[in-house]
Amino acid sequence: MATPIESPQTPTPETRVTDDPEVVAPPAPTDDLSDDERALLVDNLRYVLDGRWRGTRDMVRENANRADLLPDPSRTLDEARARMLEEMRELAQNGFASAGFASDHGGTGDVGASITAIEMLGYADLSLMVKSGVQWGLFGGAVENLGTARHHDRYVSDIISLDLLGSFAMTETGHGSNVQALETTATYDPETREFVVHSPSPAARKDYIGGAAQHARVAAVFAQLITAGPDEEPSSRGVHCFVVPIRDEDGNDLPGVTTSDCGYKGGLAGVDNGRIMFDNVRIPAENLLNRYADVEADGTYSSPIENPNRRFFTMLGTLIRGRVSVAATAGAAGRKALTLATRYGLVRKQFEAPDADNEITIMDYLGHQRKLLPLIAKSYAIACAQNELTEELHEVQSTSPDDSDAGRQRELESAAAGLKAYATWHASHAINISREACGGAGYLDENQISIMRGDIDVFTTFEGDNTVLTQLVAKELLSAYAEDVRGLSAGGWVKFIAGMARDVVVEKTAVRQVVQTLLEGSDEDTEKSNLTNRGTQLRLFRNREDHLVRTCAQRLRRATDDENDPFEVFNNAQDHLLKVGQARTERIVLEAFVQAINDCDSRSAAELLGKVCDLFVYSALEDDLSWFLMHRQVSVERAKAIRRGVNELCLELRPHVHSLVDAFGIPEELLAAPMIQNG
Repeated sequence: MATPIESPQTPTPETRVTDDPEVVAPPAPTDDLSDDERALLVDNLRYVLDGRWRGTRDMVRENANRADLLPDPSRTLDEARARMLEEMRELAQNGFASAGFASDHGGTGDVGASITAIEMLGYADLSLMVKSGVQWGLFGGAVENLGTARHHDRYVSDIISLDLLGSFAMTETGHGSNVQALETTATYDPETREFVVHSPSPAARKDYIGGAAQHARVAAVFAQLITAGPDEEPSSRGVHCFVVPIRDEDGNDLPGVTTSDCGYKGGLAGVDNGRIMFDNVRIPAENLLNRYADVEADGTYSSPIENPNRRFFTMLGTLIRGRVSVAATAGAAGRKALTLATRYGLVRKQFEAPDADNEITIMDYLGHQRKLLPLIAKSYAIACAQNELTEELHEVQSTSPDDSDAGRQRELESAAAGLKAYATWHASHAINISREACGGAGYLDENQISIMRGDIDVFTTFEGDNTVLTQLVAKELLSAYAEDVRGLSAGGWVKFIAGMARDVVVEKTAVRQVVQTLLEGSDEDTEKSNLTNRGTQLRLFRNREDHLVRTCAQRLRRATDDENDPFEVFNNAQDHLLKVGQARTERIVLEAFVQAINDCDSRSAAELLGKVCDLFVYSALEDDLSWFLMHRQVSVERAKAIRRGVNELCLELRPHVHSLVDAFGIPEELLAAPMIQNG
């Protein structure tokens, strides 16, 4: 697609938000664009949202513009699962999975295209996205990224083609986020050159595992590797990943393996989540995915990464693609729900105005605009941040890793953790609000939103619990200089803060040129500057982050005092840590949105995006107004102006709301809903 061409005839509303408390909200402008002008504006907005892999998006749009890809609640559990597998086979036949694997392994090696294609499945059936993600992203990703040539040659081509169906067996009944404490063991037997995989307790049962209930034949199993070299006592070398067959070709459990079905869930009917127990299951030594560690014939353990913590997080870091995919797909699901709700709001009418005989379209009510438009604005901001994250992941994983890339990889992992939490929380909230905005119609499965609400719910806790991930962002920010302390466990963090001997310094991401220019052009006194000034907005977000990091570090330093219990200090500051992580991610999201607007070639689209960005900022400030007031970052008068500004921006954007959701580029067949048939 060529770079969009500007339409000079697109009118620009002149009304701007003001801080003057005496000025009332202006009337909504009239959208008097011609059909051609509106179509051009939508194309220009979509061009920005589609990002670098817009060609991939268009390809998926063309192939997925089919209503039969939507979830059908009338199917039984078995029928829904069978249908998902059938749809995955169609994807495999069309080469859908190839981009996610290296060219010398049988793929095309386009990481960004792989993430983007998975994201687009969020417009269809989230079960299809999750099941595809388990097969090609998690299971396939583990084999490709943690394995070596012997595994690539044996498994990858069959994984791509679906000739080998797999699962990703990490989570246990007793341990989810704390992966380092998994109980499943893989003990090396030098006499037979085998690993013995075992579940030592009921808590060690692999749980919620996609594919384990029915379709998977093998599993990428994470377990404590136990071995001993000559003259050594057996000991755990930490969690490693193994390829473990779990079923024969007829679907029967193999000896020592017991699988069971998680059954009905709150959503995702097409995903066959199950459980796995191992009773001394023997696998060949070569089934250890040995890119980062290996065991010699005599049991001697070796690894190119000496530090156990660093080795563990390096292994997990290679699997970051799943987390990025979840954030991307959640964003897509949120956009779809908001599109359905917006279109409904444009056709549904309710009550007459005092001086009119006709009922009013509900989208003309400010209360309804306030429900949906700030969420649409946030969706735009998240989409821009997601495009940047996908591009960064593509660049990092398309080059050979070395020690010089450690900082970049670490920053990527932190950004992915933060955006995954931010985007999935937003999607869950946006879908729920969209359901409410459609009244009884939104509760009917035929209109999709109620199904989406059940399907999206688990996104906030899989691929990393959002609360844990948000703390991770804060911990990484506070301990950016501590190379040996990385992780999610409170114990590891307590050891670090207990030994701190120097001040914690905020380590920001490199300041973008456009952000630096905007900051330099704004008044450092944010109270005196115009709130519509982009530099002022950026400064408010940055000031919040800086203040939170500084004060959080001061609280955590109390752990160094002899009379204080380090864990108690950490636990009491947990709310503060979460606030740090949220503030950092929101600042990054804003900066990504600002960059996308700056890069937009269309003047009319850039101007409209500017208003959308204003609404994102104003609504974010309003949501956190208590903090800004308590810490005197804004005055009472400015707080009033922020609330008033949300109203004014909703009125300004009301004429463009149809264009804003059309720009998401959701295939029309996937928006099939009787409630919007006239919209």
